[in-house]
Amino acid sequence: MNTPTSSPAHSAAPTATAVQTKVAIAACFGTFLEWYDFLTFAALASYFGALFFPPENPVAGLLASLATFGVGMVVRPLGAAIFGSLGDRIGRRRVFIATIVLMGIATFGVGLLPTYAQVGLLAPALLLALRLLQGMAMGGEIGGAVVYLTEHAPANRRGIYTSVLQLMGPLGIMASTFQVLLLQTWLSDAEFRDWGWRVPFLLSILLLAVSLKSRLALHESPVFAQLREKNGVARTPLADCFRDRHTLGRMALLFFCISAGGSLLFFSSQVYSTVFLKNVVKLDPKDAGAIVMVATLALFPLTIFCGWLSDRIGRRPVLLAGLLIGFVSLLPVFSGLLHFGNPALERFQREVRVEVRGHACGYSPFGKAVSDCEKIQELFARKGVNYTLSADAAVSIKVGGSGTAIDFNVAGFDAVAIERALIAAGWPEKADPAQIDRTMLILLLLIPVIAVAAITGPQTATLAELFPARTRYSAVALPHNLSAGWIGGLSPFFVTLLSVQAGSALAGLWYPVALLGMAAVVGLLFLPETLNARLDR
Repeated sequence: MNTPTSSPAHSAAPTATAVQTKVAIAACFGTFLEWYDFLTFAALASYFGALFFPPENPVAGLLASLATFGVGMVVRPLGAAIFGSLGDRIGRRRVFIATIVLMGIATFGVGLLPTYAQVGLLAPALLLALRLLQGMAMGGEIGGAVVYLTEHAPANRRGIYTSVLQLMGPLGIMASTFQVLLLQTWLSDAEFRDWGWRVPFLLSILLLAVSLKSRLALHESPVFAQLREKNGVARTPLADCFRDRHTLGRMALLFFCISAGGSLLFFSSQVYSTVFLKNVVKLDPKDAGAIVMVATLALFPLTIFCGWLSDRIGRRPVLLAGLLIGFVSLLPVFSGLLHFGNPALERFQREVRVEVRGHACGYSPFGKAVSDCEKIQELFARKGVNYTLSADAAVSIKVGGSGTAIDFNVAGFDAVAIERALIAAGWPEKADPAQIDRTMLILLLLIPVIAVAAITGPQTATLAELFPARTRYSAVALPHNLSAGWIGGLSPFFVTLLSVQAGSALAGLWYPVALLGMAAVVGLLFLPETLNARLDR
């Protein structure tokens, strides 16, 4: 009797390389879906202001939309605390699956929401609730993907192997932006505002199905499996993190330096840049989205290169270079976007002095403008006009300066007269397509892209290498999501708010610049080198 023999192809266990490839694909595809879902909201923020919020105040609507985007970032730490603790107690794989399901369901739900015109204030309430669920899912996903992928990575190539995870953010932006551009091309503006905006959210259910299938086929992380065999799994991982001064110190370093710098640069260059080009530079939304998408393409090779470079010269010098480039270049880059995107507006802001005189000039974008002075401030914020403010008994504006032959004075709030005075002084309502230097806009955006790549390339490996295995998920997830959510995620909102209150389109950018300077100083003083650190310790 002959005993059947199995084919080597069927009996042999998968090689380490095959397992690592499978893990990388599943982790990256799932993280891509998370970012696609999360950032589709950002791509449509300027539309959501009119769809889900009261239409009387467009500036307040935009800020409310950006704030709702930011709320999803604010609750990321809560998701990180819950899912991070579970990941250290019950395993990386189970949590990995739960977060992707939660994100997919919440995103699909956004595509089904009624608008403000249909149900009133219930619309923003439902939008906010789904955004909170998205934020919690993202909080658990980011730390889990970082830890799971790094614990499978080859020891001498962790930088380049794990750098692919960081590409999922820009890939998610590109996919959502490209989809929005296609829909805007195929549909009329009325059709897109009526139902076309729902399509990216509804299609996410197909991505969820593919991602869930790939993750269900994965096995537990070898590092966690070893911990479980040795009964070394932490029972209270989050509490253990706070009891260990060394771990707590590195969590603080992660919060103030690596995650803060990376998230500020990411949201400044990938999220706020689109808002700035649309609402300040006054580019056509299609042009703005296309320009940012082209610059984003460079992140792919640059991030891989920086991950590879960190395997050669160390994580520390690459990370510090990214922080310093971002700190030095961010404000000049956005000034250049105005110069090359709308030179007529830049010339107007430089040569024409707009002065608002009056009392009760405490305009807030969170409330309705009441006084004539507040209405003038709101009008200028909506039109992207810089102005100075001075107290006076009577409300008036003065438009004039070296770029105009005469001064224009308007008493009280008269929107038509004010706009006529601005136009007569050289104010352009929209960017002139013939004057837009698209090549220079792309080149300028490449500068913060280089800074982002220098941080994100080695970031995944560094985050996992900083902490011991038994509390790694919690120690990575909580400070990273606190920083990315509270500092980076809210930065577009704070930049817009500070610019409105200062009466200057560029004033708000001092917020990320100052924080990047702080991150660079903290990194120079305290950031350790983690290259070749053991992950099973």
